[in-house]
Amino acid sequence: MYLYDNKTALITGSGRGIGKAIALRFGKEGANVVVNFFRNRQPAEETAEEIRSLGREALVVKANVGDLDDLERLFVEAKEAFGGVDYYIHNAASGYNRPTMEQKPKGWEWTMNINARSLLFASQNVVPMMKERGGGAIVAITSMGGQRVLMNDYSVVGASKAAIESLTRYLAAELAGDGIQVNAVAPGIILTEAIKKFQSVRDHGEGMFDAVIERTPVGRLGVPEDVADVVSFLCSPQARMICGQTIIMDGGHSLFVQ
Repeated sequence: MYLYDNKTALITGSGRGIGKAIALRFGKEGANVVVNFFRNRQPAEETAEEIRSLGREALVVKANVGDLDDLERLFVEAKEAFGGVDYYIHNAASGYNRPTMEQKPKGWEWTMNINARSLLFASQNVVPMMKERGGGAIVAITSMGGQRVLMNDYSVVGASKAAIESLTRYLAAELAGDGIQVNAVAPGIILTEAIKKFQSVRDHGEGMFDAVIERTPVGRLGVPEDVADVVSFLCSPQARMICGQTIIMDGGHSLFVQ
């Protein structure tokens, strides 16, 4: 007996990195999985094949979650394939990485639509399915940049993450009575290809990671599987009394005044 037997999980941005690790974790726990991607199909298909190798079903759907029509279609296809969705993991993210004074309206709108607006309207799409199935869980992946200043070129992404955390609280308060758990996870630096795209990281290289590790009590950076562990727990019955929280998982790095 697996934790998520006969359940369906939809993870946005699940072809690579954190999203892939979460998708595989649900597959290992018995769930069928909807794998979403926007630009690169091959990694998404590879993720789906890994899930199928576990004996689960996987559906690959191309959709830009920042586009409301695409977002709605994502959930329509999930329902057609599996009858509904039990767990929605809001993971897909994008952003214009440049200093605050250099940001443009297009960058703001792109980042907010993909990262934050999509959480609201994805919830409107998935919650009726969850109610039909007796409950479920929504987990949003945010970051420490929603609460703290991480780097100069993170301002708009950080604002979108703060919006996600606020929406998490409001959704949780409204949906808890329907048996739907809503929470967020704020990882510290996670070793993925995405982190290397930030100018601050390119400027400082591996030395930046070494400095963070030195100030982290657990003595290492996080990996995508660490995030997947927390997400899986937040969707489980054991987390039923955790409501509207943002779980910080940075190995203790934020415990100290920097």
